[in-house]
Amino acid sequence: MNALLVYPKYPDTYWSFSHALKFISKKAVYPPLGLLTISKLLPKDWNKKLIDLNIESLQEKYLEWADYVLISAMSVQTKSVNDIIEKCKKLNKKIIAGGPLFTAEFEHYSMIDHLILNEAEITLKPFLDDLRNGTPQKIYTSEGYANIKETPIPDYSLLNISDYASLSIQYTRGCPFNCDFCDITALFGKKVRAKSTEQIIAELNNIYELGFNGSLFFVDDNFIGNRRVLKKNLLPAILSWMEERNHPFHFLTEASINLADDNELMKLMVQVGFVKVFVGIETPDEASLAECSKNQNNNRDLIEAIQKIQSAGMEVSAGFIVGFDNDTSTIFQRQIDFIQKSGIISAMVGLLNAPKKTRLFDRLYKEGRILENFDGDNTNFQLNFAPIMKKEDLLNGYRKILDGIYTCKPYFERVKNFLADFEPKVQNQTRLNVQKINALMRSIIILGVIDNGRKYFWKLFFWSLFKKPRVFPLAITYAVYGYHYRKVFIY
Repeated sequence: MNALLVYPKYPDTYWSFSHALKFISKKAVYPPLGLLTISKLLPKDWNKKLIDLNIESLQEKYLEWADYVLISAMSVQTKSVNDIIEKCKKLNKKIIAGGPLFTAEFEHYSMIDHLILNEAEITLKPFLDDLRNGTPQKIYTSEGYANIKETPIPDYSLLNISDYASLSIQYTRGCPFNCDFCDITALFGKKVRAKSTEQIIAELNNIYELGFNGSLFFVDDNFIGNRRVLKKNLLPAILSWMEERNHPFHFLTEASINLADDNELMKLMVQVGFVKVFVGIETPDEASLAECSKNQNNNRDLIEAIQKIQSAGMEVSAGFIVGFDNDTSTIFQRQIDFIQKSGIISAMVGLLNAPKKTRLFDRLYKEGRILENFDGDNTNFQLNFAPIMKKEDLLNGYRKILDGIYTCKPYFERVKNFLADFEPKVQNQTRLNVQKINALMRSIIILGVIDNGRKYFWKLFFWSLFKKPRVFPLAITYAVYGYHYRKVFIY
């Protein structure tokens, strides 16, 4: 078989970093880790080719070559998915599809030949067995969860790694928390399932042998779901591995706010090379936190917790939400004040939406408040439910937040205040390299000459260069981030 693995295009959002990538001559932030893993689950005698539409276009010659087209997608990629399906149908190509979008919305994809739902480690094999026997079915699903200790090393041979700003690795699936608006526990369960330490070291070796060095993203929805194993086994093993190779990577991940409660874990993560952690803050309003069952955030000083993580040496980026039933007209300025005070540079503020398979969707559906399907992008001024607050007021307030944190003056103030207190402890976070020098040259031209925020850029440039030169590379990086955020949210 000739298998064409196709990854749909992301729209221009906070997560795409499309406007920042040109500064470092990269085409996409992360590779499609799911499809790379699927490749290793397919028969060894199949011919495989990956087309990442964030890197290149889907040419007809590739479709003509393929016996099957395999698609994996998230809901935010729906528009691109529909375009791929249309092209395949024109050429009568059979489609195999899986991933979060199809698992949640399979009833909308009757035109797909085979739907491999839930986790492919369980559902792909029965399909392949039936295909071999000439009896493939339409839908394959499962109730249980995969043993990811048996998950193979992703097939990075399908990539041109120089196209990507960072590579990805997965350690766990599942989350011990159950926030109302999140579908992670519905997809992967509340029990945290982890790969073995040996698996992760093997994956690091594989990436290292490709010649890659730089940013490596642990894509776990909550990396610290099993802190005991992290501290006892995984992190010490990675630390030894990194020291033997002169620290070729630095790491990013996602974690819950209770990371701030564990000084030992934070210290070990920084020693290993973790430089950034994404945390779901959601809101400073305790009534709204209780409403969405964000219990791990309630009854604590969130700003103190954030600053504790940042004092340990890891930058905190964070997600915020407006549109809860308990939100009042004061929430918009409160969100701005919280973000500015906390020093969170990359604050992904979105409107509340209710994905299928979430408890929020179930509640709003029973209340007759669901309006349409969620398209996966909570930053596009669209709601899939009827909010308690007047919709016009909610959207105007959301715009106020974006203006209040991403226009030049508040954004550059936040960057400077953060860098004034931040002491990076991971050496390669601030080490200059060719990529960073190229980014510096482009930033001087684009941000220092062309962009209308150039006066703020130069203030930060000279402040960091002369007052705190150790954070100068970070200052340029954050200036580039700000350019992307303004392009997406302001201009």
